[in-house]
Amino acid sequence: MSKFRQQALLAGCVLTALLTAAGLFVTDHGINPHVWLIVLALAFLGLLAVLDPWVKRRHNAELSSDEHLDAACRALAVGLQAQWNEEVRSRGLTDPDVLDLHWTAPELDVSDEPDAPPGRSDAVVGAFTRQINRRMVVLGEAGTGKTTVAMLLTCGLLDRYDGGMVPVLLPLSTWNPAVEDIRTWLTRRLYEDHPALRNTELYGSYAGDLLVEQHLVLPVLDGLDDIPGHQRADALTRITKAFGNRPLVLTCRTAEYEQTVHLVGPLPGADVVELAPLDLDEVAGYLRASADSVGAARWEPVFIHLREEPDGRLADALSTPLTMWLASMVYADNEAEPTELLDRGRFPDARAISDHLCDELVSRAFGNRAFAHHAGATQVWPRDRARRFLEFLAHEMRDRGIRELAWWELRRSVGSTWLALLGALVLGAIGGFGVGWLMAYSITPSLAPITGLVAGIAVGAAALTASQERKIKPRLGIWRSLLLVPGVLGLAAGLVFGALYGLSAGLVVGLGCAVAVALRFALSSSAELQQASSPQWTMARDRIAVWTGSLVLAVVFGSAAALVFGPGQTGMVGLGLASGLMLGFALAVLHLRWWWFTVARIWLALRGKLPWELMVFLEDARKLGVLCRAGACYQFRHGLVQDRLAEHEVTTRSAGQVLRSPFSAKATSEQ
Repeated sequence: MSKFRQQALLAGCVLTALLTAAGLFVTDHGINPHVWLIVLALAFLGLLAVLDPWVKRRHNAELSSDEHLDAACRALAVGLQAQWNEEVRSRGLTDPDVLDLHWTAPELDVSDEPDAPPGRSDAVVGAFTRQINRRMVVLGEAGTGKTTVAMLLTCGLLDRYDGGMVPVLLPLSTWNPAVEDIRTWLTRRLYEDHPALRNTELYGSYAGDLLVEQHLVLPVLDGLDDIPGHQRADALTRITKAFGNRPLVLTCRTAEYEQTVHLVGPLPGADVVELAPLDLDEVAGYLRASADSVGAARWEPVFIHLREEPDGRLADALSTPLTMWLASMVYADNEAEPTELLDRGRFPDARAISDHLCDELVSRAFGNRAFAHHAGATQVWPRDRARRFLEFLAHEMRDRGIRELAWWELRRSVGSTWLALLGALVLGAIGGFGVGWLMAYSITPSLAPITGLVAGIAVGAAALTASQERKIKPRLGIWRSLLLVPGVLGLAAGLVFGALYGLSAGLVVGLGCAVAVALRFALSSSAELQQASSPQWTMARDRIAVWTGSLVLAVVFGSAAALVFGPGQTGMVGLGLASGLMLGFALAVLHLRWWWFTVARIWLALRGKLPWELMVFLEDARKLGVLCRAGACYQFRHGLVQDRLAEHEVTTRSAGQVLRSPFSAKATSEQ
């Protein structure tokens, strides 16, 4: 549904719940509660009839029209533009002294097109649009800026967008070519990052599928080298077949792309460019500009060494934008001297220098109050704890072969069985206690234990079922009716309770059931396609659904409970509201990703794997330069940083196992 209808429905549900509760207190003013509740029920059904999208079911059930797809493209472009421009600013790519990367045609035979002309990152959009086929492959070694070029190209195309194909930047690490077609993967990622594409009222049915099928999405695919080596040739073949001669951007490391092309041939019609290493003047200029006068003076011995050994290990290490940026971060203050890089014993080659800078990035970013304040972090995280948290995340991501950290995927770090049992146990306890607590003060207190137990088992069983990950499918037919489904379910519940406890109780329960169903309908509808996607925004949607649903269910079901179990008793109203809040929370979170994320987060925090304030920590790590954002997900600033932290996790874990082994203990005692 549209944003206006969604907001109107939310307001109507909340107002109806409040007026239902108010009906308990109007009898003293000469108003018949039966009349009050009947009028309220009819008014609510009338609101649903006005807002019901099922009236347009024939229009909405049809495949997206050209007008639908054009609206979806423009809204998607607005959201992506805000998202990537924010990320570009956060990475400092808009600073006046930012590095201007440059490329040339590779010496390798990896293209079926003539050699591409040299270019620079500040003119990447022009270089791309001048290419006849608008197909480009960006090569380079690790840390040379391939992702940066892809991001700048995406932002530039979005800034100039005036219809047509929408550039979408995605990391290929989340694609398994042996399991999923590239177009299916691209469609799935569109729906995951932009759930409002399922809004049939605005964009028709299967909008995301048709955007890919009709080539209205320009894929900017980052990191072919992140796909396992034995699948890389198949991946390039599938990309070639899926997109034909359509516009496309692909990034990959040079050696990996050469090996893949040797097996299956080049990407047809694509200009292949290779990012060149930085020269010494660019290195010196950047490091001087990123430091104050005292800091720049401390770099002078390093610059002298670079001029004396332009082909040495240090020059090789600092020739990539990544290691140069790492060096500027690590030696930004007076805690460490950059001249330590001249020590050949500690740093015998470029890899040792790169590893050292990756290690020191976390040490310099965390535990430094002045740096945290300057970066805008919310708190100063202890250095050792922050490293341990990041190492755990890096290790989990490496085990799953991904470069993106989606908050809703944290559940995979806890066994599915453990997660289901923990979530079901907690929700069952909350729901069962709420029902049992209310029954303990009702007209039949002896039934409180058995009633609470049955309710807890029922909620727990529902939670076990909801813990299974499901593929979201569009609901067609009557299930898309806002009027019929709440009306039918509310009528059924109202008749049952009316027969047992009287007309008022039946009206309250029936109206409450209708409000709950309509509220779930409203909160499951995503209308904000133009909203820039971020981890905080996607989580906020789930949290709003949880607390809005909990409060409405608390008011309505609490009022019903007060009528049924304690008519005329003011204390039962408060008890009913409190019990309804607990039961409402247990029912509201069943199918929401936020709940299962929360269960996994608390379990991992109890084991010391992650902090209690995980999202705060991740956002602070982004502000401190260790992480970055890619839509609704986080990434490590570079794959090298992630890999290095994952290696430390393995080393630490192995060392801990050795220390705990009986042979180690025996040897120690013998010594």
